[in-house]
Amino acid sequence: MSGEFPVIQSAHSLVAKHVTKERWDRVKDIETKTCGFTIAKACACAIEFDNQHCGIYAGDWDSYKDFAPVFDPLIQEYHGISSTAVHTSDMDFNKIQGNIVDGAPVHSTRIRVGRSIDGFGLSPGITKEQRVGVEKLMANAVQTFSGELAGKYYPLAGMQESIRQQLVDDHFLFVSGDRNLTVAGMERDWPEGRGIFHNEKKTFLIWVNEEDQLRIISMQMGGDVRGVFERLAKGIKAVGDSVKQESGKDFCLDAKYGYIHSCPTNLGTGMRASVHVDLPGWTQHGVAKLQARCEELHLQPRGTRGESGGQTGFTYDISNKHRLGYSEVELVQKMIDGVNTLWKEDKEFQKKYFGDFPFIASQHSLVAKHVTKEKWDALKNIKTKTSGFTLAKAIACAVQFNNQH
Repeated sequence: MSGEFPVIQSAHSLVAKHVTKERWDRVKDIETKTCGFTIAKACACAIEFDNQHCGIYAGDWDSYKDFAPVFDPLIQEYHGISSTAVHTSDMDFNKIQGNIVDGAPVHSTRIRVGRSIDGFGLSPGITKEQRVGVEKLMANAVQTFSGELAGKYYPLAGMQESIRQQLVDDHFLFVSGDRNLTVAGMERDWPEGRGIFHNEKKTFLIWVNEEDQLRIISMQMGGDVRGVFERLAKGIKAVGDSVKQESGKDFCLDAKYGYIHSCPTNLGTGMRASVHVDLPGWTQHGVAKLQARCEELHLQPRGTRGESGGQTGFTYDISNKHRLGYSEVELVQKMIDGVNTLWKEDKEFQKKYFGDFPFIASQHSLVAKHVTKEKWDALKNIKTKTSGFTLAKAIACAVQFNNQH
């Protein structure tokens, strides 16, 4: 039971807008069947903190149905969908057209999705027994992986220090202590029932029982977005097939809201397909203008330190903006096409602002330090007597690649 209508500290949040006293009173006495979740637990972050944009989490699939008077209008506003919208999933990587163009200075590619297994609560509401049950299904599922997907599962509970440190060094480990996740109920019984799987090449990961039951991640260096998406699709199928075979259960897939996640902002595909790419021309043109351009392309730019890490230099994390209302194939295609467009435009801005002085991809190299525009302009027209060699040819590797010393 949720008691009387609370004071919502996050006054500008979607919760403050959509959780009215009338709606609260309609659902305040409901406890969900799967894990006894309530509207008060769902809104805990918006009630506790004053900095939330969304401010609500679901404790199980039932939450979206039982608390629909609150969730439906909030989801419709956030995702920009109508009340009659339906969601279509499509993971067929063969439908992807083209790829990131050759020569685009893309450092790395990462695509992640979330998945939830039917019959178990979501992280804010999941019971201790259910959480352990999800982990057991996953520990068994990963044993069935073969080929490129084959790897090892590492439970957080009782983890050896050497393994923990390696996972930290690889930037794979998720940790406790996030105030939002704690207040939302996601860090109960820490670290029991949680763990990380990765394949041998460390290009395919699964986080078990973090913010979602499953966070499935495919990533690698370079700009082969299609290849990363193909691996992700195969990995998700392998997990789904194994869980179905062992438990008879499917992933939670809602006709209206797609794949069910604990945070309503991730509903639909739950997909974030991103690349780290250098855009020096756009940076010179103006970061605010880049953000506006990304909006037009249905993309989201961030600094490479993540959502709140800010921007340093001219390397950006560019990802799809939408989650719900588009299929996975559509979102990956938008990201590929959008990044190619940004890079094409970036080269024009480089000419405009830097003239013929080349962009040096290896920003931490000795070339980047010592080949200044002044030196370039003094030497650029010289051809050596012996073989007609030029400075442009001399520094070609530092211009083309981002890994030169």
